Amino acid sequence: MRFPLTPTDAGAGSRVLRRLALGLTALLLGVAALLGGPQSAQAAAGTVGVYPVASIYPASTDYRLTVNGTSVPVTKYSGYDIAQFALGTGTATMAVTKVNNTGIGSYSISPQKLGIAGSVSGPTLTFTVQNDEYLIVKLDGRPNLVIAADPGEYNRPATSGTGIFNVQSAPYSAQPNTGAYTTTAFQTALDDAAAWGSAHGTQGIVYVPAGVWTLGNLYLRSNLALYLDRGAVLRYTGDAAHYVVNGHKTSQGRDLTWFISTRYSSTNIKIYGRGIIDGNGQAALAPSNLGVNLLAPIYTSGFTVDGITFRESSSWAVIPVRSSDMTFRNIKMFNRFDMGENDGIDVIESTGVTVSHAIGIGLDDPFSTKTWPDVADIYKSVPGTARPLDNVTFDDLVSWTYCYGVKVGQGVVQPQNKVTFQHVVVYDAAVGIGVHHKYGAASATNIKFDDIDIERLSFSNDGNRTWLAMMTGSTQGIGPVTGVTVSNVRVRNAGTTAARINGLPGAPITGVALSHIVMPGSTAAATTLSQVNLTNLSEYGTLTITP
Repeated sequence: MRFPLTPTDAGAGSRVLRRLALGLTALLLGVAALLGGPQSAQAAAGTVGVYPVASIYPASTDYRLTVNGTSVPVTKYSGYDIAQFALGTGTATMAVTKVNNTGIGSYSISPQKLGIAGSVSGPTLTFTVQNDEYLIVKLDGRPNLVIAADPGEYNRPATSGTGIFNVQSAPYSAQPNTGAYTTTAFQTALDDAAAWGSAHGTQGIVYVPAGVWTLGNLYLRSNLALYLDRGAVLRYTGDAAHYVVNGHKTSQGRDLTWFISTRYSSTNIKIYGRGIIDGNGQAALAPSNLGVNLLAPIYTSGFTVDGITFRESSSWAVIPVRSSDMTFRNIKMFNRFDMGENDGIDVIESTGVTVSHAIGIGLDDPFSTKTWPDVADIYKSVPGTARPLDNVTFDDLVSWTYCYGVKVGQGVVQPQNKVTFQHVVVYDAAVGIGVHHKYGAASATNIKFDDIDIERLSFSNDGNRTWLAMMTGSTQGIGPVTGVTVSNVRVRNAGTTAARINGLPGAPITGVALSHIVMPGSTAAATTLSQVNLTNLSEYGTLTITP
């Protein structure tokens, strides 16, 4: 089926196709139910799947939320509150209420491009969304409320059966919510499931029920699916002695560990469900001073993550390294604003990677690509040689950060080619769109930013507070940036500094094409560089702008 799309509604295309696919899945599940087969709890239109909330996450003191009349828990977090649930196909009416019942004077609902109109009655804001969405709601005088409405979950496995290894069942018998260190039982279940999957030419499934599971390092082998049920939390213990050291962060002066990682040369691995991987960041940094990468798929292929929440990492949360054929979808990355270098997902030296329908929040860059030398401090234990990065796509994102909304770099020690960011909402940032070739002498080529909506630029990063920044650096050599397309951009806030394209002698930025850039206060696309405030220019080649 083909959908005609205009430049301004191109982001709707992938969403329409995704909703059609989910609707078809729901229909097929309904038919299966009529035939006596299993049916997902999320098959019905508008059904709200409430996620149990672990007791370690305190309730919000500011908000209550109902969705289609169903109460959804809201948790308090550092810098914002969070509500998460699954939503079947169809519309959803959401009612956000102030806890102390005071009246609402002003509000905002993002993404603004959705054009969601609300109505206010006393302390309650009510609005309707057409699909599952990742939203950020702000009521006057209250912290932001992140509403993560996941798509309906149609692939939940049974809790037991052939090929299913439940960590709570014998012979593993792990018990949640005790604070005990339960790694051995978990790892045994993972190894048994991988062995079964390999023997049967499929994936063995490790089923993790709801509860808080306090764990050390976990390792994933080929032909394995790890399912985290709603309310399941895999959490860092807070004790550095429980973990191996996999790298070092020179800029932070601390060692790193990979909380969950793949064995080298693995394939056919999946992590899915609606559970949480929690880095327990404050405990990680004080007093142990150990940075935790939550998920490190390294030297793997055929790797999928679907529906998982990554929370409070104390270093880069998700780091695909030297891998291929990878998909990350419906992921939520909830990091703090008072902890540095806590990027969301950094795709590193990998090929054929797609990140789709995701929200990333944190002080540092939520979505970026990087390449490094053979031996980099952050993964000094990784053998082999460094690889180029190629064919990486980020699609349907919400980004909220003090740094770059979406970015290529800073490391470009190996070539980066064909990187695409499309259908992105930058809720807030210092720089909306960025290419920062700071480290390395390799080239960055064929970079595309399309359908980007920049709502706010409230912060400053290295003196930048602007919608666009492209720079080449002078650390570990210099390299060129060639072929950058920036199209269909709505800039609602242009920041306070000029947009910039700054290469260096011997490392220019060339072949930059801007098209259909709409600046604040305008409904028409810009036709000149001055209209988009792109006035900080040096060492650049061909640069064009078209409406």
